[in-house]
Amino acid sequence: MKSVEMKAFGDIDVLEIVDKKIPIVDNYDVRVKLHFAGVNAAETYIRQGGYAFFKPELPYTPGFDGSGVIEEVGREVTDLKIGDRVFIASALSKKTTGTYAEKIVVSVDGVRKLPDNNSFEEGAALGIPATAAYRALFQRGDLKSNERVLIHGASGGVGTLAVQMAKAHGAYVIGTAGTKEGMRKVKENGADIVLNHRSDNYLEEITSVDLVIEMLANVNLEKDLLVLNQRGRIIIVGNRGELTFNPRLTMEKEADIRGIAVWNATKDENEESLNEIQIMLEKGELHPEIGSIYSIENVREAQDDLVNQPSNGKMLLKI
Repeated sequence: MKSVEMKAFGDIDVLEIVDKKIPIVDNYDVRVKLHFAGVNAAETYIRQGGYAFFKPELPYTPGFDGSGVIEEVGREVTDLKIGDRVFIASALSKKTTGTYAEKIVVSVDGVRKLPDNNSFEEGAALGIPATAAYRALFQRGDLKSNERVLIHGASGGVGTLAVQMAKAHGAYVIGTAGTKEGMRKVKENGADIVLNHRSDNYLEEITSVDLVIEMLANVNLEKDLLVLNQRGRIIIVGNRGELTFNPRLTMEKEADIRGIAVWNATKDENEESLNEIQIMLEKGELHPEIGSIYSIENVREAQDDLVNQPSNGKMLLKI
């Protein structure tokens, strides 16, 4: 089968297209014939060899997220069958191969059925973005219905799904984006208020929020504290540098500042998030925004563009 493989850590040149044997299915595994694979920032960090959460043995096939059709199931698998449409979110599950390939073997705890009303493209855009959004909002953010939540970067992969999840939960959602097109998409996804984070003093347009989902903490954290309600929560999903801020603000608000990483989720938390994501899909509440789609042969270009030319929507590989 055709697969992407890296035999060393480094720049995009270490990504090669190779022909590999079809992987063998164990008792609690399924083998999926993939249609699409999601491309995540984490995979670029892993390729470079400096990712704190995961450093694979080489040679290695990248890819945690994907979608396709089950073509073989292990002896102990009861909830899935050959022919099922599925999405794969294998960041925390046992797997022997990655989704940058024609086929993947993955344990059943990283696979869920994909409803017919969701495309394979949407299925491949779930995985890390959806589990990160769910973990930020509910497992770490403790979001309640009728609370006010500010979601930074609401037009991105995680942000788009966070807006949809929060609205489905009954929250009042304020989303930010940096372009007119991004702002339009955030509004279409259900946000009650949309702000342009490139405008000066844009947060002055809102008065108070109970929860902040923060994608760029080094830029926004102190501003977040100024609009946070008493005993509000700030959940840090992303950060790109150091920052200096006045801790007195956290004292005045009795604020909770919490970080998240999907890799730290327990097995039970991972199962909860995937089950809830599947329920929201079945209700028609989740529709990931799809961005650029590349052929698997153009995987180098895809990872390069992900880093250097970020755009709205989830980047995918067509297998």
